[in-house]
Amino acid sequence: MGELQMEWILQGIRDAILMLLHGDKEVLRITLLTLKVSCTATLISIFIGIPIGYILAFHDFFGRKLIVSMVNLGMGFPPTVVGLWVYILIARNGPLGGLELIYTPTAIIIAQAVIASPIVMGFSVAAFQQINSKMKTQILSLGASPIQLMLLLVREARLGLFAAVMAGFGGVISEVGASMMVGGNIKGDTRVLTTAMVMEVNKGNPEVAIALSVILLALAYLVVVVLTINQQRGRSIQ
Repeated sequence: MGELQMEWILQGIRDAILMLLHGDKEVLRITLLTLKVSCTATLISIFIGIPIGYILAFHDFFGRKLIVSMVNLGMGFPPTVVGLWVYILIARNGPLGGLELIYTPTAIIIAQAVIASPIVMGFSVAAFQQINSKMKTQILSLGASPIQLMLLLVREARLGLFAAVMAGFGGVISEVGASMMVGGNIKGDTRVLTTAMVMEVNKGNPEVAIALSVILLALAYLVVVVLTINQQRGRSIQ
């Protein structure tokens, strides 16, 4: 690694620390918006992905394998492609243009939720399928309702489901293409850490981009630590 690159990295780390210590308003705003949109998108993906994952894992119906294959495809879908289709839907001349969602934080949340949902769904299917098939029959034989059955199986699969949530969050917190496409990277409105990093690199400020990347990594790590603690707590009481 060249001396210039090393200097950029060290300067970026110092800048990140100073930004946080001095409470830089713009950086704090961008960081909070990043956390807000990514957590909201992940939460939406949980409400979509886990129930559908449950259905795909425990119900056999015509077309199930096709749907599972589409979910698996969606887990690796390029974020820029997702961003393009969301843009087409919500652009001012698109089918949902009248909602005026384009270039808003809501647009970023929609795009990120579309990205995260297949990830959560795919991991959820795998988590539920790890459960012994006899358990479902045993629970039903005890007179459990469908909702009680689902809640009990969710509890049984909670370690894998936490992994699903972490994977979904990881897929959106680091995403840049779709956020840039539907959010526009507007200062004071839709700029998040990833899009700000791209902008700073394009402006020739790699040390600032590195500082933002350090903050992004720290933010992502804190969220994952919270999820991991809860996941491993669930493991300890099994």
